[in-house]
Amino acid sequence: MPDPTTPHRWWLGAVIYQIYPRSFADSNGDGIGDLPGITARLDHVASLGVDAIWLSPFFTSPMKDFGYDVSDYRDVDPIFGALADFDALIGRAHALGLKVVIDQVYSHTSDAHPWFERSRVDRSNPCADWYVWADAKPEGSPPNNWQSVFGGPAWTWDARRGQYYMHNFLREQPQLNGHSPAVQDELIATARFWLDRGVDGFRLDAINFAMHDPALTDNPPAPDDGAPRTRPFDYQLHEYNQSHADIPVFLERIRRLLDGYPGDRFTVAEVGGAESDREMKLFTRGHERLNSAYGFDFLYAPALAPALVAEALGRWPATPGEGWPSWAFENHDAPRAVSRWIDPAHRAAFARMKMLLLLCLRGNVFLYYGEELGLTQVDVPFADLQDPEAIANWPRTLSRDGARTPMPWRSDAPFAGFSATKPWLPVGADHPALAVDVQEADAGSLLWLTRRLVAFRHACPALSVGTLSVVEAGVQLLAFERQAEGQHLLCVFNLGAEPADWAPNETDRWRIVERIDDPGGWRLAPYGGLVAERVT
Repeated sequence: MPDPTTPHRWWLGAVIYQIYPRSFADSNGDGIGDLPGITARLDHVASLGVDAIWLSPFFTSPMKDFGYDVSDYRDVDPIFGALADFDALIGRAHALGLKVVIDQVYSHTSDAHPWFERSRVDRSNPCADWYVWADAKPEGSPPNNWQSVFGGPAWTWDARRGQYYMHNFLREQPQLNGHSPAVQDELIATARFWLDRGVDGFRLDAINFAMHDPALTDNPPAPDDGAPRTRPFDYQLHEYNQSHADIPVFLERIRRLLDGYPGDRFTVAEVGGAESDREMKLFTRGHERLNSAYGFDFLYAPALAPALVAEALGRWPATPGEGWPSWAFENHDAPRAVSRWIDPAHRAAFARMKMLLLLCLRGNVFLYYGEELGLTQVDVPFADLQDPEAIANWPRTLSRDGARTPMPWRSDAPFAGFSATKPWLPVGADHPALAVDVQEADAGSLLWLTRRLVAFRHACPALSVGTLSVVEAGVQLLAFERQAEGQHLLCVFNLGAEPADWAPNETDRWRIVERIDDPGGWRLAPYGGLVAERVT
């Protein structure tokens, strides 16, 4: 829980806009988005009223996993530009009042990273223990039963060292040995490099994978809960290949580094898996670890139901010493929510209700690029797929590519104004009609509503930093109260396709101050929502 004795920090209750650099704006006509393209479009982001941008990886990389396989932590990949372009982006963002948060990938590198190239030469070089290496079993099989997230064993044989190396993800993403003091020192130095260039914080990717059990103990089998299993990874409880007890100690080193810089630098952990709730609390506990944690409560949920929201919010009750949550309905790894959660006939109304609900949650809010336009998931044909996991597990794994397609800027331009040439992923067939220029010209659009609701959130202390208590979580109705600094709000949502009547006790003591549907009074249209303020 935030310390009430300290001044308000910019990231408490912040709205942060995620940009996937490959897909936001292409400035040089090669079909791939880049840093100058982002810089040129920051006016649009600033117009939303958000507090910060989060940039997915733009570092030097062979792009086997599109930037999450880093081969140089301290440089920009040429497809995105150069360090000077990043500096220009930082300068423009700060001039517009936007903070800049960037990804840091500390659990693994690319196999093309110089550290790994040195490490694999032999068992006695200075980087020999910077990665997780192990001998084969007597019969030549991998050291244990650990499985990769992307399919198959988490071990690949390397003849040069005569050992297996570990990889929780692609074989081209060897696992760093996070237990090594030398590795930690290099990662801290990397963080310092970007802080010195002016970044305002970090999202730590897959940070619960940063350290393993050095004894290489086999993972136990996972009980069959009836959920689909598309990968060997799904058949195990991941007790030993990740989530080591020493991870929080390393996070404290990161926090000390950031606290040594002026201003409020922000850290948020990405944490997934069966133990994510426990780990998010562990990684953000007190005031010596990370500021916030980013979970997966909504990103893969098949439906947006009142019970789901109430349960997720209930895990963060604001007890003393508890961290600060962050929420997202969409991101670069999950299908677009308006395609996942609602049928096309109700999509427009649902997108408006979803935006109001997200901006009423207690914690930080992450908006994914194009979410302010109501972009849908694109069905990318197999021939155009880029996502290595989707290609390997086709057709059982839903492609991440469908949520990474180009941002539509102009409805009448080739490729919706994203690029002058064919983009790396196809533009969604229905996306030009949702383009920025179309919605800019329509004051009733989701784009305009998003601006209004972000401003409303910022104007209400109860929404930005207040407490939250659930009043109702029924079949289709969700209601919760937010309170702070003398302000008392009631947030009510109809998550169903039928109208609903719901009113609080003493309705004369409540004044409706925001709503996104047409009915008057306390009647909620299908996928409607409202916020009321208590008056004395």
